[in-house]
Amino acid sequence: MNLFEAIIQGIIQGLTEFLPVSSSGHLTITQHIFGMEEDNLFFSVMLHIGTLAAVIGVYIKLIAGLLKEFGLMVKDIFTGKFKWSEMDGKRNMVMMIIIGLLPLFLLFLPIPGTDMKLKDLADLFSKSGYFIVVGLALMTTSVLLFLGDRKNQQTARAYKKKGIKRPGGPGRKKYNVVDAVAVGLTQCVAAIFPGISRSGSTLVASELRGINKQRALDYSFILGTPAIVAAAILEGKEALFPDNGEAVKIDYFPVIIGMIIAAVVGFLAIKLFKWLLSTDRMYIFILYTGIVGALVFVISIIELITGANLFTGQPLIF
Repeated sequence: MNLFEAIIQGIIQGLTEFLPVSSSGHLTITQHIFGMEEDNLFFSVMLHIGTLAAVIGVYIKLIAGLLKEFGLMVKDIFTGKFKWSEMDGKRNMVMMIIIGLLPLFLLFLPIPGTDMKLKDLADLFSKSGYFIVVGLALMTTSVLLFLGDRKNQQTARAYKKKGIKRPGGPGRKKYNVVDAVAVGLTQCVAAIFPGISRSGSTLVASELRGINKQRALDYSFILGTPAIVAAAILEGKEALFPDNGEAVKIDYFPVIIGMIIAAVVGFLAIKLFKWLLSTDRMYIFILYTGIVGALVFVISIIELITGANLFTGQPLIF
């Protein structure tokens, strides 16, 4: 991993982790074009830590409040004071985040007839021979964003027709169990297919359930935080203590630079996404993911016919 690659991947990770365009899809595209090998697991972990810092930077007050509420909720459960029907907005968010995270355990289910788990499909689909999957997934993201944007418009018209004015915009502010499970399952699908945006797909899942779009975006980012922490811990252990017992050689300078860039760019990307959503400019991402997905699809068809990477000339890997 040289400094140039660290800077490029840090920028891409920071931008695409939070904008609804898929970080895994864009990293796969970048590696495909430049012939980069994804062999630095430690660097990947540090990029995730960088994006985690970005989330904390934007949502520090909300995260602190939710952690405090989680402690109070645990106390109420053990003292017999907890009542589901009496949860306020903050406690409701805590409980729905917990429920929304439960579907992630499905990623560790084994795939019958193989030695793989569901989560391993992400690595498989990132190989050059499956580049077409990235194109199809990006076009799927475009369709999902379109459906979410249309749902928002329908909800806004319905509220206006009924004369309902709600602070923060139309839509429900509280999640229920079905909402949380739907978003959690969507997050699992996004984790498997590079090209399906995690932030975009989980946002749309909430919007289709009638949740206020800004509340949906906040829930999506907060829900992703524990997943990023878990991934960093699991991948970090594997990176620093590999099964083969070989000593890990790390060039820390490009790693740290990449992490810092991912954090700064990620912070700005979250702010940009919130503004674009509030001003109804989601069509930018709808068009972008659709066009890029179509280009990747066409390129992958050519590569499958020729059997070689169109940019590097290397044989496809399956």
